[in-house]
Amino acid sequence: MTAVPPPVLCHTLRVRHLYDCPLRWADMDSLGHVNNVVYVDYLQEARVDMMRIHAPGPEAAELAEGVVVVSHELEYARPLVFAPEPVRIESWVEQVRAASFRLGYEVVDAGPDRRVYLRASSLLAPFSFTDDRPRRIRDDERTALGVYTGEPVVERGPRSSVPDLRGSSPAHTYSCRVRWSDIDSYGHVNNVKYVEYCQEARIAFISSLAAAEPGVGTVGGFVVARFDISYQRPIEFRLEPVQVSTWLTRIGRSSFELQAAVHDEETVFATARAVLVGFDPAAGRSRPLGDSERKSFESVLVSV
Repeated sequence: MTAVPPPVLCHTLRVRHLYDCPLRWADMDSLGHVNNVVYVDYLQEARVDMMRIHAPGPEAAELAEGVVVVSHELEYARPLVFAPEPVRIESWVEQVRAASFRLGYEVVDAGPDRRVYLRASSLLAPFSFTDDRPRRIRDDERTALGVYTGEPVVERGPRSSVPDLRGSSPAHTYSCRVRWSDIDSYGHVNNVKYVEYCQEARIAFISSLAAAEPGVGTVGGFVVARFDISYQRPIEFRLEPVQVSTWLTRIGRSSFELQAAVHDEETVFATARAVLVGFDPAAGRSRPLGDSERKSFESVLVSV
């Protein structure tokens, strides 16, 4: 059987891996858009396709078998609605260090318009599950990753570290049960599910504000513009819920920022930051925050 070459987009000194990802009805949210969490699942599908199914060599395939996600940075450019045609995910290697590497992504239309829906990056680290510890990138793995390097840096918003707010009372804490289906092949909660846990907590927080203060937008009244998450510890299947604490740390004219921590009494498993923008579903565009919303948000604002 003739080997199938990896699908790539080639320019001078530029190589991107291309993955056409089918959309599902279940990917849609209440606004009829692809849910913000689902994009992280799309990136995971593209990453597996790039490094395992269409690996440039056996070294990359081995790297894909034992790698953990350290962090994600996601910028949502425009909503993606359901279509029978797949959406294209372009992936490339932005940086290779001694014990980690960073992938860049753009989720785009496959057609000539090439509308961008998401710009993102993931920091990944090789991990020895036999020794239960991170390991360095080997020279042959570095060579395999080099196939997808040389791409100019894609402009994204500035990185922002998430402060440790555990000394401040959270605006809201949500108990989230771990489902058996949340577990990946490593026996840990999959990285995508952490993002989903933060979404569940965020919806519960906004709903609690809406119930207490008339005029606060409902869940459909805001959209996620930016989401960053850093993973500290793996979560194994457990009967006890994990806690997701949320702090409101910034209020703008049409946006606000939330910090979150996924934790239990002893361990912080992940920290995250979300920027949400007021959204008018009828007009299909952003809107300024209302006076009632601003008053409600200011009542739980934490200084950082």
